Amino acid sequence: MAELGLHAADLAGIAGSGAAGRVTIQDLELFLLNLEKHQMTQASTMRVAVADAMRRSWTRPLATVALPVPLDALLAHRKAMEPKPGPALYLLRALAIALGENSAPAGRLVGQKLVHPAAIDLGFAVEVEDGVLVPVLRDVNHRSLKDLVVRYNELVHLARQRKLPKDATGGSIATVTNFGTFGLTWATPIPLPEQTLVLGMGAGRLVPHWNADQGKFVPVMEANLTLSFDHRVLDGGGAGRLLARIAALMTQPEQL
Repeated sequence: MAELGLHAADLAGIAGSGAAGRVTIQDLELFLLNLEKHQMTQASTMRVAVADAMRRSWTRPLATVALPVPLDALLAHRKAMEPKPGPALYLLRALAIALGENSAPAGRLVGQKLVHPAAIDLGFAVEVEDGVLVPVLRDVNHRSLKDLVVRYNELVHLARQRKLPKDATGGSIATVTNFGTFGLTWATPIPLPEQTLVLGMGAGRLVPHWNADQGKFVPVMEANLTLSFDHRVLDGGGAGRLLARIAALMTQPEQL
């Protein structure tokens, strides 16, 4: 299998003819022979890299928690800013502040030791042709939205051109992804192999909320936040508290 560049996941669906249903050499040869009947193209270097990262990530017990967050205050704050931060940048700042208060949830389990982050360096997902790149912003907890927005936009542009500088790649402790750009309201992103956390945000939508002062339901723009995490490092309670803190910061954008 190694010589052919195959992994166990590639063999899903093969009916083993050996003892107790084991896959034999003959089963594998027949599988490969049948593949030749289908149109095949060489996967891009980017796609192979993404596939390898996701395969390694999936060896861990991953879990996801979620929470809706109202966006009205954030949208009003964004409208008054120039240049305007994207939703992912607000999310990056909220995550950075929360981890600056308590970085333990972003620790990594290496053997029987927890490795704690030395800095709050955060990545953000940028879709490129046939894959995803993750530029990195450094010391996000010590930089304001206004300070970050220009650099963030530069890195998005450089990522799409495949020209990211070395100081903007690698070493991040968590990643943010705005899957709402695809119209999705819910998703469960997978953390990178070297990270414990990935924070996602869905598309905004109008949701009726009860307003006690007005005595009626009023429309509120709301989006789902999802936090996927390595369950070996973080339990559901810790993940829930982290996400609740992030959501609270998102409703107070002046603090970001």
